Amino acid sequence: MAEITAAAVKELRERTGAGMMDCKKALAENNGDMEASIDWLRAKGLAAAAKKAGRQAAEGLVGVAVQGTKGAVVEVNSETDFVAKNETFQEFVRNVAQIVLETGSDIEALNDAAYPGGGTVAEKLTNNIATIGENQSLRRAAVLEVSQGAVVSYVHNAAATGLGKIGVLVALESAAPAETLQALGKQIAMHIAAANPLALNAEDLDPALIERERGIAQEKANESGKPANIVEKMVEGSIAKFRKENALVSQLFVMDNKTPVAEVVASAGKDAGSPITLKAFVRFQLGEGIEKQQSDFAAEVAAAAGQNKAEPVA
Repeated sequence: MAEITAAAVKELRERTGAGMMDCKKALAENNGDMEASIDWLRAKGLAAAAKKAGRQAAEGLVGVAVQGTKGAVVEVNSETDFVAKNETFQEFVRNVAQIVLETGSDIEALNDAAYPGGGTVAEKLTNNIATIGENQSLRRAAVLEVSQGAVVSYVHNAAATGLGKIGVLVALESAAPAETLQALGKQIAMHIAAANPLALNAEDLDPALIERERGIAQEKANESGKPANIVEKMVEGSIAKFRKENALVSQLFVMDNKTPVAEVVASAGKDAGSPITLKAFVRFQLGEGIEKQQSDFAAEVAAAAGQNKAEPVA
């Protein structure tokens, strides 16, 4: 029997997109013959993932998991929203969220982590692509943890328990009763889902984003025709407003639209008899930042038929 080298397994995996263990088995079954192994994987339906890898995946699910004072959120993408209703896909996202609690947010480490039932997360994902018939990708993950208190999760537009279109984690550090922290955390998480703050505090906002807003404000102020000193005040006023509206602690709580979130937290701590600190939050919205491709179905059909789309008649 031919020796199965790591290099051969790597090459077969790259050429077929199949899982590492499947590639190793294919080579073993075919005495190390690369082409025969490719055919073997194709026959088993395990090489199909390679053909789907180029398709854009911007749908899917966001999953959350909480254990003790630690919470995790993960985004797994698919090509169509239909896959989000698939039980196999849902189970995968749910399991991966649990695994993130142990591995952390590093995607490479997450891909290499053991998956329940055998193999790795990456291998399970590859098998899912072949089974479900759509490209899927493990996009990002995050973890929040507190030494004392609670990490509370919330899912908006839930497709199933802990799975949906928007996933939020809120970290509250306090010695207050668990039920108080859970109730407060849930309300703040719902606020975050709706208001989409860009940072916890104003000073945490991305400097590049502030400079971009400053440029826009400067251009608008210049068009006013007012003196330079007035223009400068207008610009600074616009930036102050932007910071206030996009930092979580200074946003007006969506439940009453008048109380800053920082005051809501302080009030809850006072009522509970123990200070509550809003330490951090994470908000994942499915597909954010992915530029979805616009498909011209007629052009695709014409291309598949080897024809050019007809030019309109003048």
